[in-house]
Amino acid sequence: MKKLFLLLAILPFCVQAQDKGDFELGIGAGINFGNFYGDSAFLFSTRVSTQIGVLGEFYFSDRWGLKTGFVYDSKGADGSGNETKLDYLFIPIYANWHFGRNRNWYLNFGPHIDFLLSAEDEIVGDLKNDTSSFDVGLGVGIGHKFKISDTTGIFIEYQGAGGFINVVDNDTGFELLNTRAALNVGVVFQP
Repeated sequence: MKKLFLLLAILPFCVQAQDKGDFELGIGAGINFGNFYGDSAFLFSTRVSTQIGVLGEFYFSDRWGLKTGFVYDSKGADGSGNETKLDYLFIPIYANWHFGRNRNWYLNFGPHIDFLLSAEDEIVGDLKNDTSSFDVGLGVGIGHKFKISDTTGIFIEYQGAGGFINVVDNDTGFELLNTRAALNVGVVFQP
């Protein structure tokens, strides 16, 4: 199953876009506001962390593209002075709709797949054996690209994402799901 999700995430890099044929590659970083929802989520508060990654977008027209990439995404939550840190490899597979007079604005939405890299709790320590090894969810975002030259731009975006897989990987019946918002900035290049 993990191999199938990885293949789906990499596939857009292996095929050529239709119609317009443009491709953008970018690097970005941002600040995350992570938390849990589900059973006893009221016990937790927002954890502020970071993300950094490489993203690519294949344009199918001047309005539509497919955005994907590999992002180190730090999630988790704070709970009564006890921070839970969950670090993931986040792979979005988002439709990207460009709008505005110059198509500098964009909305994106779609599924994402997260593979757990590490899980720690300040009190308990290593939680990796008790945490689900992957997550699947949906994300949505809005952004703006500022053109610097014909091949380079700077972007700023706001993203939200929520997971569907229980973070707690044991038989307690306790359910917590990931949620996070992020404010990202970065640079895009058109080869």
